[in-house]
This record gives sequence, C-alpha cells and structure tokens, in this order.
Amino acid sequence: MNFKEDTIESNYIYKGKIINVRKDKVELYNGKTSYREIVEHNGGVAIVAITKQKEIILVKQYRKPFEEVIIEIPAGKLEKGEKPDYCAARELQEETGYIPKDLKLLTILYPSPGFSNEKLYIFYCSEMDIGHTNFDEGENIELITKPFDEAVNMVYRGEIKDAKTVAGILFAKFLI
Repeated sequence: MNFKEDTIESNYIYKGKIINVRKDKVELYNGKTSYREIVEHNGGVAIVAITKQKEIILVKQYRKPFEEVIIEIPAGKLEKGEKPDYCAARELQEETGYIPKDLKLLTILYPSPGFSNEKLYIFYCSEMDIGHTNFDEGENIELITKPFDEAVNMVYRGEIKDAKTVAGILFAKFLI
C-alpha cells in the first residue's frame, strides 16, 4: 500500500519564535486531496540525569497550556542548526547547574506526529560536575531530586505526566 502524501501547495498561517504553522494541501493515495495542518518546530532535547546517589534530577515549572506546575526532566529546544548533544549539555547546565561529563542518547521520539514535525532527543547522563544555573529569561524553575525508584513510582501513580519525562525515566530504568 502507498502511504505517501504528495504536497500540492503549502501556506504559512503563522511564523513565530518557537513554532511555525502551515496548512498543506496533499494528494492522497487514491488521488483525492485533503489538508494537513502542521506545526513546525526545531526539535528539542531532554536529559535523564542521575547522581552518584542514584537520584534523578528533576525540575518543577508552571506550564501555561495546562495551568499547573509539572515535574519534568531538564529539557529545552534546539536552536536552528544546533547539535542535539551540545543542546543537551547546555540545557542541563542552564536549568540545573550540572555540567555533564557523559551523555548517551537513549532514544529519539516524535511527540505529536499527527500535527508536528518535532523530534525530541532524550539523553542519559550519570557523570556530572557542579556548575551554575543560567535560566532563560522568563524561566521559573525549582530543582528537585528524587531517588530513581521513587521517580518510577511517581510515573506509575500519575504524578509525573509529562511524556518526555515518562519516556526518559522508563528508558533509563533499564540502565540503572
């Protein structure tokens, strides 16, 4: 079966700092046409950082789309042309103050493939030096640590709801 959809035309609806939104007219496998609304995003990184004491480094921050404080692994968006491992090292230090000495790519996820081209690179880090935080303007983050097994239990209890954090913790479970 042919799954490919050929783009006939593409129109930008919005161009922003973090995302662009476009509407594509596509030709389907059966010759008919349809429309796809697509969010363009440079992608992002997330880091499962584990201390020597087997504690996971997490951040708490308010997320406006959900109107609540969410517990997450450190993460951030890729700048155009930035390498994912460089971004991961930068984001870990910016948000937590920790400077990674090792970074291992755990997986690449497509968080919302139905409407976005975002790729999310999830890294694992278990060797770090202590440095200083350098929050982005407007970032309000609380750093917390939890025993890794407790973080796994928080996932299963539904206390950690962020998809990248859930995936990162469950992938890392097989490394610890």
